[in-house]
Amino acid sequence: MEELEKPAIKVLLVDDHEMVRIGLAAVLGTEEGIEVVGEAGSGEEGIRLADEYKPDVVLMDLVMDGMDGIEATRQLLKLYPDCKVIVLTSYLDDEKMYPVIEAGAFSYLLKTSRASEIAEAIRAAARGQSVLESQVASKMMNRFRHAETEAPAHKELTEREMDVLKLVAKGKSNQEIADDLIIGIKTVKFHVTNILAKLGVDDRTQAAIYAYKNGLAE
Repeated sequence: MEELEKPAIKVLLVDDHEMVRIGLAAVLGTEEGIEVVGEAGSGEEGIRLADEYKPDVVLMDLVMDGMDGIEATRQLLKLYPDCKVIVLTSYLDDEKMYPVIEAGAFSYLLKTSRASEIAEAIRAAARGQSVLESQVASKMMNRFRHAETEAPAHKELTEREMDVLKLVAKGKSNQEIADDLIIGIKTVKFHVTNILAKLGVDDRTQAAIYAYKNGLAE
């Protein structure tokens, strides 16, 4: 029995540089099993064309006039969660890389990548496999290690400060905290000031929210 031919991977290009789109379309047009179904010059147009063509993979630029690639990725994946967004950019700075990955980008490549690498990343995305530029992977690993070793802010609190924080989270006033812990109100104020500084928050409300988020409130 003859094996059925797999349908081509439908790819949408989103980049505000026309020559980049022309070059990508020409190169990917020669790749077996890949079909460029549309080209968009902005994030807004990319979302509109995604609705029209239902691509499997979107090659997304980051820096564009109007809606940038980060917001376009976020909105596109809300509408089409099964679509795979591959970032194709010239930028490696943290301010762009981490937000677009958090927005749901599946793979991250630089525009210096070879055509064969981009084509393989498209095929990998269609198989559910992410591809990260080596420098991006290194940055992500370093961030992960740093997050693992960085102690949460409340670990800096003393036992007494932790007692005060728990009462702050209950909405108690300084006088009520002083009465509960049998300490002076000036001591309570001193502890509250230290707690805010150590947690990196501006007021008692934010301290209470921190306590609840981190399971410290009773």
